[in-house]
Amino acid sequence: MAKLALVNKQKRREQLVAKYAKKREAIKAKMSVNATPDERIEAMKKLAKLPRNANPTRLHNRCSVTGRARGFSRLFGLCRQQLREKASKGELPGVRKSSW
Repeated sequence: MAKLALVNKQKRREQLVAKYAKKREAIKAKMSVNATPDERIEAMKKLAKLPRNANPTRLHNRCSVTGRARGFSRLFGLCRQQLREKASKGELPGVRKSSW
């Protein structure tokens, strides 16, 4: 189980990303190819003033059961340990743990 503080931090980041998404998009649109260098610099300064955690690249995928950030499987939304455990028990449809 991941620390609850890390899971809560991730949720706060998700809220910040959602809050500033439109604002980031509008500023990024001003940094288009047609913009003058001065306009582009001003847009970059405005973008830098936004909170760091408002950037969507700072989000992590987390296991829906344990909150673990590493060893994440996108197909099932689980970390590797939970994926193996649930596959062994037969709780994942269409998945069978092989052994030989």
